[in-house]
Amino acid sequence: MNQMLQDPQTETSQVAPPPVPQDPATEHPRFAKPQRVAFVQACWHRDVVEEARIAFVKEAEARHLTHVDVFEVPGSFEIPLHAQILAKTRRYTAIVAAGLVVDGGIYRHEFVADTVIKALMDVQLRTEVPVFSAVLTPQQFHETEVHYDFFRRHFAIKGVEVAEACANTLHGLERLRGQVAAGIVG
Repeated sequence: MNQMLQDPQTETSQVAPPPVPQDPATEHPRFAKPQRVAFVQACWHRDVVEEARIAFVKEAEARHLTHVDVFEVPGSFEIPLHAQILAKTRRYTAIVAAGLVVDGGIYRHEFVADTVIKALMDVQLRTEVPVFSAVLTPQQFHETEVHYDFFRRHFAIKGVEVAEACANTLHGLERLRGQVAAGIVG
């Protein structure tokens, strides 16, 4: 959850590489039933966080998750309630949360991030709808172009990673539910 960034003056040589594009020939497994995913995005530092959404949607499409509904909330603290309401609708087979929690001086950012992550896990366990987090909490975030550039790239990487985790989990749950229905497990 915590991302550490060095002094912005020495950053240029320590910037993460951009996401590696998937080989277009790579064929990902298809789902037995259509999947609908809710993507809940915090608007705080929207220009950074939206990179996760853009990368997620692109990678999700490649993995046959073509029904993605996007919801925006003011900040990361508001994500869990939206996730819970969306999960209770039973319209979504998965929910993805994306936000950037920085030390804004009002709350300790570690408190906010910890609260959000625990609440998202609680939603997942209570509703049995998988919830994925791309809510990131850097140890240091400065309002400099170097940090903005670093975190834009980092969120793009996280968007690809969360799409992969989402698709793999949904495939695994599809198999598990099929095994339970067939009496193989349970």
